Amino acid sequence: MEVVRRHWPEYLIEALGLSLFMIAASVITILLEYPGAPLHLALPDPMVRRFLIGLGMGLTAIALIYSPWGMRSGAHLNPAVTLTFWRLGKVKSEDALAYVLAQFCGGAVGLWLAALLLKPWIMSVNYVTTVPGLWGVAGAFLGELGMTFILMSMVLLVSNTPALAHWTGIFSGVLITAYITIEAPLSGMSMNPARTLASALQAQEWTDIWVYFTAPPLGMFLAAQVYLWFKGRKSVRCAKLRHPDHAPDCIFRCNYKLKEPHTHD
Repeated sequence: MEVVRRHWPEYLIEALGLSLFMIAASVITILLEYPGAPLHLALPDPMVRRFLIGLGMGLTAIALIYSPWGMRSGAHLNPAVTLTFWRLGKVKSEDALAYVLAQFCGGAVGLWLAALLLKPWIMSVNYVTTVPGLWGVAGAFLGELGMTFILMSMVLLVSNTPALAHWTGIFSGVLITAYITIEAPLSGMSMNPARTLASALQAQEWTDIWVYFTAPPLGMFLAAQVYLWFKGRKSVRCAKLRHPDHAPDCIFRCNYKLKEPHTHD
C-alpha cells in the first residue's frame, strides 16, 4: 500500500493519457469517416483517409510520450506494454496492477466523454470499435500479434541504445501511422486491450474481443523474450518510452545512466 500511496500520480497520468488518446481517436475518426464530414467527402480514397487518421494518432502518441507527464509515468498507456515491462522485471507487481487498472479506467472514461459530447457523430463510426475485418478472426489475430511484436521489439532496441533512445517516441508514432494506414482493415488496429474495451463498452460490440486481449500481450511478450535471448535482462535500462535527463524519482527498477557518451538523452 505504501508503493501505491507514493506512486498514485503516475497511475493518474496513465489514466489521463489513455483517456486523451481515446478522445483524440474519436475526434479524428469522425472528422475523416463521418459520412457527411467535409474531409470525408473531399477524400474518397479510404487509404488516404486512414493515413490521415494514422498521422493524427501517431502525432497524438508522440505528444503524450514526450510530454512532462508522459516522461514521468513512462507513457505506457497500454496494459500489454506494462505487463511486458513487468515480465522484464522493470515494474513492481503493485505498480503493474495499478497501471493496468488505471489504463482500463482511463480508456473507458475517455470514450464515455467522447460519446457524451460527440453524439450522434460517434455512433456513425461505431464508437471507433476494433473488430476483425477482411481476413476474419485469424487475420485479426495475426495482425495484432505481428504489430505488437514489431512495436515492442523497436521499443526495446531503440530505448536501450543510448544514441537512439531519444527517438523511441518518434519511431512509435511512425509505426502507429503505418499500422492504421495498412493494417486497420484487418483488425481495426488496436494493439491495446484497454483501448478495445473502452469502445466495446459504448458500442456494446463484443465480436471476438478475446483477440484483442490475447494477441497484443502475446506479441509483446514474444518480442521481449527474443530481446532477452540476444541482449540479456541487464541491457533493459528502464520501463519508460522516453526517459528524461533528470529523473531522480523514477518509480521503476531503473538502470538509466545520466552520463553516457554520444547520447541524446
